[in-house]
Amino acid sequence: MPEQLRLPGRLTAPSPGWTTRADVVIVGSGIAGLTAALRLRGRVDKILVVTKDVLNAGSTQWAQGGIAAALGPGDTPEQHEADTLVAGAGACDRAAVRVLVNEGPEAVRELIALGTNFDHTDDGELSLTREGGHHRDRIAHAGGDATGAEIQRALIAAIQAAPDIEVIQHALAVDLLLGPDESGVVGVAGLTLHVIGEGERDGVGAVHCRAVVLASGGLGQVFTQTTNPVVSTGDGMALALRAGATLRDLEFVQFHPTVMYLGPESRGQQPLISEAVRGEGAFLVDDEGTRIMQGVHELADLAPRDVVAKTIMKRMLETGRPHLWLDARHLGQEFWERRFPTILATARSHGIDPVTELIPVAPACHYASGGVRTDLLGRTDVPGLYATGEVACSGVHGANRLASNSLLEGLVFSRRIAEVLPGELPAWREPGADRRTAGLVAGDIRRELQETMSSRAGVLRSAPGLAEAGVVLDKLAGHAADTVDQASWEATNLLTISAALADAAALRRETRGSHWREDFPERDDAHWAGHFDVTMDDGVTSVTFAPASATDGGAA
Repeated sequence: MPEQLRLPGRLTAPSPGWTTRADVVIVGSGIAGLTAALRLRGRVDKILVVTKDVLNAGSTQWAQGGIAAALGPGDTPEQHEADTLVAGAGACDRAAVRVLVNEGPEAVRELIALGTNFDHTDDGELSLTREGGHHRDRIAHAGGDATGAEIQRALIAAIQAAPDIEVIQHALAVDLLLGPDESGVVGVAGLTLHVIGEGERDGVGAVHCRAVVLASGGLGQVFTQTTNPVVSTGDGMALALRAGATLRDLEFVQFHPTVMYLGPESRGQQPLISEAVRGEGAFLVDDEGTRIMQGVHELADLAPRDVVAKTIMKRMLETGRPHLWLDARHLGQEFWERRFPTILATARSHGIDPVTELIPVAPACHYASGGVRTDLLGRTDVPGLYATGEVACSGVHGANRLASNSLLEGLVFSRRIAEVLPGELPAWREPGADRRTAGLVAGDIRRELQETMSSRAGVLRSAPGLAEAGVVLDKLAGHAADTVDQASWEATNLLTISAALADAAALRRETRGSHWREDFPERDDAHWAGHFDVTMDDGVTSVTFAPASATDGGAA
């Protein structure tokens, strides 16, 4: 397929003012990054964890619903696999899914042994609930609706009890340093960081290392409204793409169907109303009180997320309304306070009491099912570069992630990386001359980029809209930065990922999972079963199609 937009081959940045060394650098401090660090401890000499904000600022802490695994009576990995493949709309990697569901239960049990306090029933059994797309109660949760925060707490406590794991906070990963080995194969030699702080590691520095594990999260800030935190600007995906890694399935961005609607001018991170609320009996209604999911899918309000999001959007388009409603009043105050205390407090802080009122909801960007392409052991195309969690595309999620599989993916695949990395740790490479063309776009393009991506490459897509997005992205690429700062680095990463996403979305002329084309409303396995891969050569991206058999038994 033709080459696409010209982008910076690397980010313009000052020369490093300081250097340090570590055998392995882990970028990110969510469940994926901290699990990798803890599992590698004692297996490699020096581990450095770098995180863009503080240790608990990533997406893990915002995960409300829980973590899915076949832990309940009567449940099996095979049933979990079947639900995952159906949700993934034929685009999953079956081998990756089998790894996830078979290794998941043990991984969750080890998380419990680490000190994670999951909720239990009155008789002491692990409390399990159900979310969209699941046919069994298999979602373990903590603090009612604070699962991610509890997992993050336990992991951070373990990291803080491991003084041999060094942590640098407030550190943006700028670019990989690349160099040849003895045979001339180019791979990871380190990476550059920008640290916001005072002392010996302030400003841009270089970390020389033998391997990098990317666990840097997703791309939610590409869009105007998202459940993702402000740090989710696609930095890891963009860094990997510039270094020669492949990005796969970027068009499959999951829009969570029930995000609290705060008004047309609300921007950035929005309050998520967990799918677990519907798992406990809440349901979606329109202005007339009609239950919109009845008769649409066998699981009704617990249908897979793409089905629910599309149904909401269709009703919004039919009625001209900016949102629908979630009715959870019948759950009662005592239940709300015990099961969903965080959501209850958040909703009340915005003037809505779910105990007595309907909750206004609309879809918003939630999760990137695609990312840096890896094998089943987290390896990428770049020697010495691994990826895990939302930044990665392991093949588990396909076209639409099954609810509560994200925390499990980070946990399982980080464990797998830690098993193989010590035995295949590359020799030290010296960074070579970086001949990639440096560039940077202005930080103030961000709002126009987000509004363009939301309106043209969001929930509902079409050829004209995606073409318009391409024109705007081309224009924004010409807005060179006057200053070198974090806003410009993030804007350049957002632009890089947006261009790749829009290209893949334009080429996939069908509707599949979370990718919805109004001009191609049907799934088309005959032509589009497979994956779009994006690569970059010094700022020029190209997109190729890799055919693959559908893994869910065909179109539903």
